Amino acid sequence: MLIQILLLIFGLIILVKGADWLVEGASALAKKFGISNLAIGLTIVAFGTSAPELVVNSFASFNGSFDIVFGNVIGSNNFNLFLILGIAGIITPLSVQSSTVWKEIPLSFLAIIILFILANDFFTANSNILSRIDGIFLAIMFGLFLLYVYKQLKTEDLVTSEVQKNYSNLKIWVLIIVGLSILVLGGKIVVNNAILLATTLGVSDKIIGLTIIAAGTSLPELATSVVAAIKKNNDIAVGNIIGSNIFNIFLILSVSSFIRPIEFNTIFNTDLYILAGGTIFLFIAMFTGKRKRLDRWEAALLLATFIGYTSFLIINEV
Repeated sequence: MLIQILLLIFGLIILVKGADWLVEGASALAKKFGISNLAIGLTIVAFGTSAPELVVNSFASFNGSFDIVFGNVIGSNNFNLFLILGIAGIITPLSVQSSTVWKEIPLSFLAIIILFILANDFFTANSNILSRIDGIFLAIMFGLFLLYVYKQLKTEDLVTSEVQKNYSNLKIWVLIIVGLSILVLGGKIVVNNAILLATTLGVSDKIIGLTIIAAGTSLPELATSVVAAIKKNNDIAVGNIIGSNIFNIFLILSVSSFIRPIEFNTIFNTDLYILAGGTIFLFIAMFTGKRKRLDRWEAALLLATFIGYTSFLIINEV
């Protein structure tokens, strides 16, 4: 069991490092083609922070580990919303733009509702399966989200100075290829050892997906938002989380369903309710206290909710 734990940690570490190198190389390549910093930040960098979830889910879907597929996405979104925003908001109150309040937060809530309807098959008789047709719909929604992001491009620079380094073509392609390769390797290591660990401990794939894997694949978002909060880059701290949650549902679950139709365990509905409730709370928080700001006490409530929620999951499993 110790070997499985160490391999799981190792897999998570190289997942994060692979995503970092892939983003760095792809961003440098995009810069050579004259793509703006903002466009890179809202597309390549945003995708990069969700790359670990994508790789893990692709392997889990291929292996038929459906509880890990849903557990990773729903768990990562809850981790992002409650833990990461909670920590970032305690570091500094997070003021956000009007577009985040009126468009992006409601869009992230819409993504949850769409997933809930599709996964529970309200309009079909597929017995709670996220089918390839459902995946196509999610992919279309993701395309519309990218169109929205494109129209939102203004003048704010969302990319760090690291991404703006003038790398040689050789170094760029080495970063992209090596980053992608260790992403794939890390994803395979994480999924295989998570399943073995769950079997050894007698813990369900659901709990492994909602906790260990979700936390591990959300490390890029954690690092990005905490650093942004320390540097007072509030839009990045909040936008990174909201954007990642939308990416996870629309892109990652669509790709996962293309690989294999995914059976949905209705026990995840409770976790979706919590995610939806947290998103509604975030929206309401924009109008309590100082408008368009997540105050420290509101962030503390998010963090306390996450601690209570995770404790409840673990206690019920033991």
